[in-house]
This record gives sequence, structure tokens and C-alpha cells, in this order.
Amino acid sequence: MESLDINSLISDLALILVLGAIATVVFKMLKQPIVLGYIVAGFLASPHFELLPSVAVEANIEFWAQIGIIVLLFSLGLEFSFKKLVDVGGSAILTALIIVLGMMSLGFVVGKYLGFGLVNSIFLGGMISMSSTTIILKALTDLNMRQRRFVPMTFAVLIVEDLFAVVMMVILSSIALNNSVKGGEMVSSILKLSFFLIMWFTVGIFLIPTLFKRFKRYISDEQMLIIAMGLCFAMVMFSIKSGFSAALGAFVMGSILAGTIEAERIERLISPVKDLFGAVFFISVGMMVNPLVMTKHWSVIALLAAVVIVGMIVFGTFGMLATGQPLKLAMESGFSLTQIGEFSFIIATLGTGLGVLDKSIYPIIVAVSVITTFTTPFFIKQAVPCYNAIYKILPKSWTRLLNGYSQTASESEDSETRQMWKSIVSRYLVRLLVYSVVIVALIAVCRTYLMLFIIKWLGNDTLGRLTCAVSTFAIVGPFIAAILMPTIKRSEHEQLIETNGTVSYVPIVVMLTASAILAAIFIAIILQAIYPSAASVIAAVLLMLAILVVMVVIPNPFRHRLSNIEKRFINNINERENHRTGREHNLVSDLHLAHMTVGHGCPFAGERLRNLDLRSRYGVNIVSILRAGKLLTVPSGDMRIFPGDVLGVIGTEEQIQRMLPLVEAQNEHAESDIPEVKFTHFAISAKSPIVGQRLENTRLREDYGALLVAVQRGEDEYISPTPDLLFKAGDILWIVGNPKQLARLK
Repeated sequence: MESLDINSLISDLALILVLGAIATVVFKMLKQPIVLGYIVAGFLASPHFELLPSVAVEANIEFWAQIGIIVLLFSLGLEFSFKKLVDVGGSAILTALIIVLGMMSLGFVVGKYLGFGLVNSIFLGGMISMSSTTIILKALTDLNMRQRRFVPMTFAVLIVEDLFAVVMMVILSSIALNNSVKGGEMVSSILKLSFFLIMWFTVGIFLIPTLFKRFKRYISDEQMLIIAMGLCFAMVMFSIKSGFSAALGAFVMGSILAGTIEAERIERLISPVKDLFGAVFFISVGMMVNPLVMTKHWSVIALLAAVVIVGMIVFGTFGMLATGQPLKLAMESGFSLTQIGEFSFIIATLGTGLGVLDKSIYPIIVAVSVITTFTTPFFIKQAVPCYNAIYKILPKSWTRLLNGYSQTASESEDSETRQMWKSIVSRYLVRLLVYSVVIVALIAVCRTYLMLFIIKWLGNDTLGRLTCAVSTFAIVGPFIAAILMPTIKRSEHEQLIETNGTVSYVPIVVMLTASAILAAIFIAIILQAIYPSAASVIAAVLLMLAILVVMVVIPNPFRHRLSNIEKRFINNINERENHRTGREHNLVSDLHLAHMTVGHGCPFAGERLRNLDLRSRYGVNIVSILRAGKLLTVPSGDMRIFPGDVLGVIGTEEQIQRMLPLVEAQNEHAESDIPEVKFTHFAISAKSPIVGQRLENTRLREDYGALLVAVQRGEDEYISPTPDLLFKAGDILWIVGNPKQLARLK
């Protein structure tokens, strides 16, 4: 076994981190995304830049970069949750689907036009189909546009795109391994992926939040970091063993943890790890930049940059219009998506690692990303002028058509009854899907491992198969019974009768019939696996009839137990939201205990509890404050509220919902950079607005945000500021403030 060269590993890591630190500081000063700084640092550390030392062993950087991808995807999963996916709704999903499919098709066509092979063209389509959340967020913040109407919908689309990207990586891996596109294998890969995703999420959501709650008092920050990273890498290994990528496993575990009440804590603990290894990954991307390749393929880079910009505008705008958004909002969203970023690099790294991607494509994609990153703010600002120009030349009939479609799509046509049936059917389909995956997994385990163990243990094939059949039915039976349980709740049944005077039982009969047929199929699969003969089909029919009889007389305790299991699963999915709103923390009557995090835009921040009078104004009581890990119970009236505090609030559901947006408000207009404040000195000119005025009349603090420390008059005379101090031309002010504002005083 080849020994690891520790010296080269450390020296290479030191080199890229030092260059990364310098480059990112420079890019921060230039107010550019630090991702570009990492790419530049990678180029400086690569053999392509000969003026500086380059890394000794590129494999060392590849090792750290792979860990970087895992940590990045894990962190991305922590920001993703089922609740967030449900909140974005079908509009964001449809828009993201149109963008991804449209850009992949466009990228494939361009790839074939440029002479790339089949697999390279498919990978190219995948690389240019994903916009960068990081770059868009930075651009909107710098332009002070995060409060604009189109922003929430745009971020919703980006959330769905992230999920599509993970699925795309699995599909692209399958294509790369087979070096071809076969319909049957693609469908098989997607079905296999769906099965394992549902299985992982079901087991993870059922177990992990429960264990966190049970052992919470024993888990410190250090232990939580170890547990989170341990779960991440365990899922990575399980994903690899199942034939999927490491990135998929990391994303899945992050998504599972995102729904727990420990998600914010894990994000905070993981953040330094993500920053470190994420930097190494982006630096490794920069090391792939080859100026000779870029110079040789400048026309390809220009073409792909144009394709990304124009394609994202067209498909982004069309996707938004298709979901009923107004033309102006659709164009603003489309113009903000005109770049590619981190997922393009991850997909390129995947293709390179699998050995199917042409090495010249990597630096081309990096160059396209850099170009589109720099042009993003320009196109965001041009969205409204372009809309105004198009609106003027658009035929009036088209304008009326678009406005009518948008208005129709925005109006809710569903009645209360239809909404309730929609909820019932959705719950039924989710239950059917989850339990079916669990049943299939259990059957596979019993058939593969349990039967061989029992037959070997008993030493008799006939007795072993019979024992295995009984054992399998005992294990799988409760889940089959759960499928057969009625989906409609008693409260929903009563509400339907109250609303309509009667209930249509046709949907219920259809659902029960479908469940019975599915149960019979599972029974036949079990018997066929253990007794591969035609007799199993006859036995399945008889068992189906028996089950139909049993389901009518299922004991209430058994139904109650299954209902509790389902309720626990649903509560675990919504644990983070329930903790925030207090929906699952009933005290007495309709009172709940909610936990809200104070935002930087909260109107109560900095105020004493006594002055807020929350009980009379909002009907709520603050019973605890969690600050910097320290719990303060029953706070006194003199205690102040600060951003970052977690407030324990008691109130009704209506009162808590009214309080949440106020407490959690963020300052949308705050800049991402901290304003610069300096202690400086300068001489005021004869044209300064304060010359000839007394200090008390200058309003230095109010108009210039400045604090005067002393006035130097002459070489050695220093005057302490007093209200009647008269300013003269040539006075040197020793003053504290923002240099940009102080420049007006000179």
C-alpha cells in the first residue's frame, strides 16, 4: 500500500488556503462574489501560472475537493426541507422543470453543433441548466432588491432546481457508467432512485428526530457536530453501496436533518466546516482553468455564455408566464437567472471523475461561469427597461390575453369541499407510496437474508420456507393493514356532511378497492418469492378475501396504534415548523408554547419587556429567552430583547401567527457589508459647509454620522469641542465617522 506523503499534503493545503485568503479579501474589497476569488486562487496555485509555486500533488487537492463536495451538498440539504418544497407550490416546480428541460435540450443541441459526443453534450446541457443561488443572492443584496415582488418566486424556483440537480447527478452518473442513453436503464435508474429516496427519508424522519428529542440533554455542541458529520458520512457510504453518488447521500441526510428542531444549531456548527472545504473545492475548480484552452476556445466560451444568458431569460420568463405570473414579474425573474455556478462545477467534476467528460470542457464552463457572474447585475437592472420596451410594441390583444390568463391563474377556483377532497386524496397517495416502499424493502430483506438463515438454521427446506412465510407476513402484515385503513378522518367526514349535507362515497370506494388490489399484489409477491409456483396466486386470492373480511373488523387498538405511528411520522416531518409556531405544544385550552427567533428587523429589538406591553397589545406572554446557549426563564420586565434571541411565547394559535412575522422580521434593506468607521483627521476648506458655524449648529452627528474628538488649530493648539466652538477654514478636525460621509465636510 502506497504511503501518504504528509508533507506534500500539508504544504499543498497551506498554499491554496493562503492564496484563497488573499484572493477573497481582494474580491471582497472589489465587492465581487468570493467564489470568483477562490477560482482565481486556484488558477494561481495551478501549474498553468508559473510565477508562483504550484501544488506538489494534485491528487491531494482532489481528495480535499471531494470532501468539499460532500460538505457543500450536506449544507445545501440543511437549507432544504419538505416544508419548504410544499410552500413553494406547483408553480415553482413547473417553472423549474421548464427551465431545466429547456436549457438541457438547448445545451445538448449546442454541444452536438460544436462536435461534442453524445455523453459530453448531455453533460453540457446539465451544466448550463442550473442557476447559482449564491450569485443571485449576492447580486440582489448589492442592488438592494431583495424586497422586490419577484424575489420570493425566484428563490422558490432555485430551491426546486437544487433538488433537480441532485436527481440529475444520479441520472448523469448512470449515463456515464453505461456510456450511452438507454430508455430502459434510465427508467430503471429513476425508479431505483425513487425507491431508495423514499426509504431513506421514511426511516430517517421516523428515527432521527425521535432520538434527538430523547437524548437532547446529553448532546453538547461538540457532540452535535460529531453526530451530524457522522450521519452525513454514514449516508454517503450507504448511498455509494447502493450504487449512487456520495453527493446524493450527503444531500439526503442534510434534508432529513433540515426538518428537525436542531437544524439551525447544526447549520451554525457546520458553517466553518462548509466554508473551509467549500473553499478548497472552488479552488480546485480554479486549478482546472487553462489559459491556453480558453484562448483556443474563446469563440465556444462566447457562444455558451450567450446561450446561458438568452436561454435563461427565455425559458425563465416563459416558465413564469406558464404558471400565471404577470409579464413584468416573469421577465424580472428570467433576467435574474442568467448565470451558472456551483452545481455546474459539481457536475463537471462528476463527469471528469468518471472519465467521460472531455478535459477541455471544464475550463470552458469555468470561464462561462465567470463571465455570466459579472454580467448578472447588469441583466437584473435591465429587466424593467426591457419589459417597458416590449410592453409598448406588444399587440393589445396579446396584452389582454396575458393579463387575463394571469388573473385567472391567481384566482382560487377550488371550493372548500374540493380542497378537502384534494387533501384526503393527497394524504392517501403519500401513505400508499411510503408504505409500499417499506413493504417492498422488507420483502426483499426477508427473501434475501431471513429465508436463507431460517432454512440453514432449521435444516429443512419445506419447514424453513413455511416459517419464513409466516415470519414475513408477521413483519409485513401491519403495513399491509395500514394501507387498507380508511384515509378519511372522522372530523373530515363530519365537516363534509356539514358543508354539503351528504358525502360522495365514490372516492372512498375507489381508494379502498385500489388498496385491496395492491395488498393482494404484495401478498402474491411474498408467496411467489418463497413458493415460486402457480399455487401462490390461488393462495393470494384466498388471502385477499380474508383480508377484506379482516379489514372490516380490524381491532380499534390496532388502528389506534397505526394512527399514532403515522401521527409521529407527520410530526417529525413538521417538527421544525411545529416548534416555531407551538402547534404541537398545547398547554391548556387553545394556548400553545412557540419558540421564535428574533430577527434583525424586529421592531421590539433593544426594548425592555416592560415597555413592550405584549400581553395587552398581542395577548401573548414571554416565558423564556434563550440567548447564547443560556436559558433565561420567566424574564423580568427590565430585560431587553436582542436579535438572535429565541423567545418562548405562550398564546393562542391566532395570536402566535400574528406575532411571528413581527418577531422574525429581517432588515431587507441592510447591506451585506459592515459600514466602514474610521478615526481620521483632515483640514476643512473654505468651501466646507461648517466654516463660520458654531459646533452646536453643525449637526455633525445627525447629518454626517460623525463624532468630533478635537480641533487642531495651528501646529500645537488642540481645542476640546464645546457647543460654542466656531469653525475656521484650515482647522484640522480629529473625528470619528464613515469616510464617505466625512468627505462632504472637507
